[in-house]
Amino acid sequence: MEFSGFIFSAEDSFSVQQRYQFITRAAQYFDQHGYQALWTPERHFQEFGGSFPNPSVLSAALSQATSRLHLRAGCVVLPHHHPVRVAEEWAMIDQLSNGRAGLGIASGWHKRDFVFFPENYQDRKAVTYKGIDDLRKLWAGESLEFKGVDGELTQVSVHPKPVQKELPMWLVSSSSPEVWKDAGRRGLNILSLLNNWEALESNIVAYRQAREEAGLDPALGVVTTAVHTFVGDSNAEVKALVETPMKQYLSEFVKATNDDKSISGAKERVVSKDEKAILLQAVFDDMFEKRAMFGTVEKCIAFAEKLKKVGTDEVACFVDFGLEFETVLAALPKLDEVKAAFQQVSKADAAPKVEQVARHSAKHPLSWYYERNTLNA
Repeated sequence: MEFSGFIFSAEDSFSVQQRYQFITRAAQYFDQHGYQALWTPERHFQEFGGSFPNPSVLSAALSQATSRLHLRAGCVVLPHHHPVRVAEEWAMIDQLSNGRAGLGIASGWHKRDFVFFPENYQDRKAVTYKGIDDLRKLWAGESLEFKGVDGELTQVSVHPKPVQKELPMWLVSSSSPEVWKDAGRRGLNILSLLNNWEALESNIVAYRQAREEAGLDPALGVVTTAVHTFVGDSNAEVKALVETPMKQYLSEFVKATNDDKSISGAKERVVSKDEKAILLQAVFDDMFEKRAMFGTVEKCIAFAEKLKKVGTDEVACFVDFGLEFETVLAALPKLDEVKAAFQQVSKADAAPKVEQVARHSAKHPLSWYYERNTLNA
């Protein structure tokens, strides 16, 4: 199982310049210590995540500060962009990074963001899937027709040409089973937050099954699960350290959700200050114990083992959620210890297991899945 970093926080007391300096330092650390990738989001018009309006610009900068780390958008909201523009930008990043670009693709959720292409909002899912198809063709060097001036069709191809023959793409989902199945049928990887363990496991099974039903190797798709992460010396110390920033983080998330509801005309439920405090405490306690990689190396290894057992191929570690930047960076060596527990088996040692799984796939549509989890337990 691979480990990646994910940078995505509400604004805090640091300047934006300090934030970008922190991201560069974190990227260099991940690059030098064997992490798979760094994910950066696309967010617009709000304080929550407001430092990240364009992952392509940020990834272009990080490409010059790193040498092996994959640089991925987590995500590009495809209905906000023309697919040719996305293909051009990320082909350029692929060139700048010598083949390290990757995209998480989302269909969008915030109504206000659709000031870019308001006509795409109602059919945003269909627009997303059409855009994915166009991206694949453009990346492969095909010329496509698009409407130009006065509706005249114009042939377009992408320059510069990318280094990678295929653009690695992840479809972003929270818990919708249909999105997981769509990703499987379309041969996409999938990026998801951990909201519910049972839903995660059942969605991974559905994703693998959908790949197989589409005639694709069910074992090849990458399931990336994003979790808030901080590893320290004791569980009590970590809980005391992350509690305040995580509550603020959750509060900003709720605020952004309520803003969406107000734009949609939904009536917001009035919650008292005391009720909000009780709610945030309950959500934080649940996250700390069940849905975040918080605590000692041993506790976090056990958490990651559970992720691996349900079928996660890559853990994307949210390390930036309001803590002091120096605190985050100083704790990364502890995360290295967690990562090391999953990377002790060499690729040569792992190869026979992969072959064994492939042989068992003929027995039952998902026999390889259960076999793999038994082998990796």
